[in-house]
Parts: sequence; structure tokens; C-alpha cells
Amino acid sequence: MEPTRRPAPPTGLRRALFRAPIRLYRMGLGRLVPSRLLLLHHTGRVSGQPRQVVIEVVEHERSTGSYIVCSGFGPKSQWYRNLLAHPDVTIQVGARRLAVTAEPLGREEGGAVMAGYAARHPRAARRLAAFMGFRVDGSAEDYRAAGRELPFVRLRPRSRR
Repeated sequence: MEPTRRPAPPTGLRRALFRAPIRLYRMGLGRLVPSRLLLLHHTGRVSGQPRQVVIEVVEHERSTGSYIVCSGFGPKSQWYRNLLAHPDVTIQVGARRLAVTAEPLGREEGGAVMAGYAARHPRAARRLAAFMGFRVDGSAEDYRAAGRELPFVRLRPRSRR
């Protein structure tokens, strides 16, 4: 694994395209959004204002109902920093809305998640690694090394009381 240049957060037209699925969710058409994407409702750590962002699901742990996501723009991503400050958030996956708690993963667990993702989705993993600023040789160990450098978060459902 060789680090290249980290991508800058999107601006302009690229940002509008990244945020397009949010409009579908707002119009009540979340079921049209692929299940690989979720809408994260979170709170700004400085402003306290509600925020929304669409994130790709890296893994869905069916046994616990948890979703694992990754900050492709690194640990300085606004949504990631907001989750660290306010971990109790809500997500939408398709038409389903769920109260969750965000739990950052450790480096080793992040490496294992990335290696597992690469095994399940080799083409997508190669593109994702390149997008996130890593040149990988395709081996599980290379993906594991890249995953150790990325901020992964588990979104664990909160129990209803």
C-alpha cells in the first residue's frame, strides 16, 4: 500500500452531485436510493445545527443491525468530526429510519473491514482505495494496511425503551 494524495472534499458541481441523494430522501423517495448508501442525520459540533450527508455503506452487520461507514476524505471530514462530538444520530437506509450510536473503529478493526470489503467487492475496493488516496496491489494485506489509515465508524442501533 502506497499513500498518494488525499482527495479534497467536493466543491461546486461535484458537491451538488454528492448531495443529490439527499433530495430524494427529503422528497420521501429514500427507497429509490441504493442500499449501499445511507443518509446520516447528525448535529454540527460547533453550530449545534442539524446536518445531513449521504455516505456509502462499507458493511452491514445483519446480526447486530449495525452499519459500518468510512470517511473517504479522512479524519477531518466534517460529518466524522461531528460524530465524534455527538455520537447519537439517526440514519436512513432506503425507507427505514434508525436511531444509532456512532462508534469509531480501531486501526486493526478498520484494516479487517477494508480487507473484507475488498474480498467481497474487488473492483469497487480498488476504485475506493484510489479515491481515498491509496495505491494498492490488490492483496488482502495491502487493503488491510490502507484500512488501518482510514477512519471507520460503526453505527450501532440504540435499543428502544
